[in-house]
Amino acid sequence: MATIKDVAKLAGVSPSTVSRVIAGSNRISLETKNRVQRAMEQLNYVPNAIARSLARSHTHTIGFALSRRADQAFSNPFFSEVMRGMSTVAQARGYNILLSISLNPEDELSKCLQLVRERRVDGLILSTSRVKDPLIAALSEEEAPFVVIGRCMERPVLSVNNDNVKAGYNATVHLLEEGYREIAYLSGASDLVVTIDRMNGYKQALIERGLPLVEERIGVADFSEQDGYEALCQMKERGVSLDAVVASDDLLALGALQFAERYGLRVPEDLGVVGFNDTPLMVYTHPPLTSVRILSYELGVEAMDLLIDALENPDKKRLKKEIVLPSELIVRGSSRRRGKAE
Repeated sequence: MATIKDVAKLAGVSPSTVSRVIAGSNRISLETKNRVQRAMEQLNYVPNAIARSLARSHTHTIGFALSRRADQAFSNPFFSEVMRGMSTVAQARGYNILLSISLNPEDELSKCLQLVRERRVDGLILSTSRVKDPLIAALSEEEAPFVVIGRCMERPVLSVNNDNVKAGYNATVHLLEEGYREIAYLSGASDLVVTIDRMNGYKQALIERGLPLVEERIGVADFSEQDGYEALCQMKERGVSLDAVVASDDLLALGALQFAERYGLRVPEDLGVVGFNDTPLMVYTHPPLTSVRILSYELGVEAMDLLIDALENPDKKRLKKEIVLPSELIVRGSSRRRGKAE
């Protein structure tokens, strides 16, 4: 049985062009339409009736794309809060959410394009962005409605973000003001824009204070407690000295507390620790964790509202609006050497 890809190959066009011809798009030239229709006839290709219906109407379903292992996705409270915010808006505005979890960016690209081309979703919310992100480029080429949680470095897109450079800067300045000088940074994957932005804030704070940037104090890890712990242990084994850690996620910060326990370091006297996201349970760590409060729930609310507004008012989609939410450093016992911790 012929597929849409077979039709596209014979007609010399992309599968998305075949989909647009089936949907009756007026953006396709008459010559291309005729070529596609001849290929469909030659291959006896008959579009699925349900697919034709979806192509010409709204599904009232929004896709949420996560590229990470399922156990990591659901063990990180950040994504649960984002989902809670998205769900609140979707329920109120009559939309459903389809969750797409991928093991890697390549899988994510394939799955998201399939969802868009098969018209199974009206639009997509991307949980993160990467440098030269192929998914953002592909969705832009497809003219598919989407919103990025984060920011795109290469082109203007609809997005909801925090000022992560400022947040990374503030976290590092706080540690400097508490008397720490050999501050390590625990990073997520090096191609994640959020990781780069927070690290740039960290570097900016050190440069302004005239302190050297020691690349050996920057560790790359997955967003998990174990990876944070192992990254710091590797620094220690290489002889890298450090007296504080800025962790780009609270789970990494928990790994820093585990590291301190293994090596008999007192927190905050011997090792200061600052995390990101201010996960609710961090107040119960020993000592309570200083963390940058990211408005995770509000990120989900704003992302869903922004996408639905663009779907229901196409002119808004063309504005390429970026919403930047505030963050706040919540200082607790893990980093406060001077005076009583809050």
